Amino acid sequence: MLKREREREREIERERHTTWTLMCLLKKESCRYVSKAATKTQVEFDYDGPSMKTTVPGPRSHELTKQLGEIQNVGAINFFCNYEESRGNYLVDVDGNRMLDVYTQISSIPIGYNHPALLKLMANPNNLSTFVNRPALGILPPENFPDKLTESLLSVAPSGMTRVQTMACGSCSNENAYKAMFIWYRNKERGHNIPSDEDISTCMINQAPGCPDLSILSFMGGFHGRTMGCLATTHSKAIHKLDVPSFDWPIAPFPRLQYPLEEFTRENAQEEARCLEEVEDLIVKWRQKGKPVAGIVIEPIQAEGGDNHASPNFFRSLRNIARKHGCAFHVDEVQTGGGCTGKFWAHEHWGTDDPADIVSFSKKLLTGGYYHKDELQADKAYRIFNTWMGDPSKNLFLAEVLNVIRRENLLEEVTRSGKALLNGLYELQAQYPGILSRARGQGTFCAIDICDDATRNSILLKARDKGVLLGGCGDRSIRFRPALVFKEYHVHLFLNIFNDVLAQHK
Repeated sequence: MLKREREREREIERERHTTWTLMCLLKKESCRYVSKAATKTQVEFDYDGPSMKTTVPGPRSHELTKQLGEIQNVGAINFFCNYEESRGNYLVDVDGNRMLDVYTQISSIPIGYNHPALLKLMANPNNLSTFVNRPALGILPPENFPDKLTESLLSVAPSGMTRVQTMACGSCSNENAYKAMFIWYRNKERGHNIPSDEDISTCMINQAPGCPDLSILSFMGGFHGRTMGCLATTHSKAIHKLDVPSFDWPIAPFPRLQYPLEEFTRENAQEEARCLEEVEDLIVKWRQKGKPVAGIVIEPIQAEGGDNHASPNFFRSLRNIARKHGCAFHVDEVQTGGGCTGKFWAHEHWGTDDPADIVSFSKKLLTGGYYHKDELQADKAYRIFNTWMGDPSKNLFLAEVLNVIRRENLLEEVTRSGKALLNGLYELQAQYPGILSRARGQGTFCAIDICDDATRNSILLKARDKGVLLGGCGDRSIRFRPALVFKEYHVHLFLNIFNDVLAQHK
């Protein structure tokens, strides 16, 4: 009975969408992005389009926000969700509103909501033990843990890396990666890994040499997490850092490029050279201060800080600077990893066989952790450690996600969809020059600037009420973070609605 009702609901939605498309074709001034070339590709578990019943948040969301507000801070909550009814590229809220999700839980949903392949994993009785039990992996891992790591994380390891340390989230991945760099650096200084009696005694009272005055160089606009060490390298928004003590670590300028990149090659090369020179100056300055730089951390695209890009040559040059000065080079792929740029790792676009000493990940890989060179392996037990150190069930899901990515050629899909998305943003930018500027992106990892923060926030809310969920970043940017199953059909559906929203602001 329930199956027949759902089939009927889908039939009604298909009819509604066909009518809506015909109306858009007749009303070209506000729907000019419905493209005959972008034929609809039916996704088995997807809906046919947005369906809005209330403004967002609706009445039920307001009730639940009030209820949760009695327990914890709810200032950041957008609305409450019905995850059981969410499918594919569509997120459904508790008021029955169905939205095309181009933000995907802050870029962390790899293959859409309730993918059949993942539901099938859950239904397999052989996997029950993995879901029911959560072991302390550092001391009592399950029998199949090495095989599952090989099948999942190691099958997509960055170039030159055969070791991976699992963690629970992006912040703890970076935090422990920093520790690994510091340990490596101190052992290199000693010439061995045996601490002195003075090292051991002074570390217990937070004094040198046991707690050395080392530093990590980061970049203005970067975001690496909200734990203490990560916050010292995070420079995207004041609200993240306010009132929290921090370290005296160097902060380099990240290149402020002009877009489209191909039209400003000379200017951008000069800007990148300026920033690279500043990096070297800071490394020398901090060494002279007695706080040598043990590592450099950088995102391939600064995401939270405003989707700031740099050229492959900039990153290759930065890698060489790290080698020259004996610093570890840490590439933070928490937001960019997992295929959203058209390659599994964004650093693959740099075209180098030795991109980093450490590569951290989370979000679309469902589990956290970091890959590392052999020499950054922890030299003793309990140095890189916590109770869970990840979750084997997430590796199980990731292995199946990777199967879907390969089977459905989703990286090629991302490249096609990303090209359509960026071209559409260029066209809208030309149509609304007073509102939009600096469209940019790699794969579907795209963004565009809005004229000011207030207009950006208004556009986000209006798009949501029309059935499109987007996110902001930086001072005035909108970022686009769809799932890997976001197809050209979804791109044009989004552009169509986005155009209607922009027309109201014209």
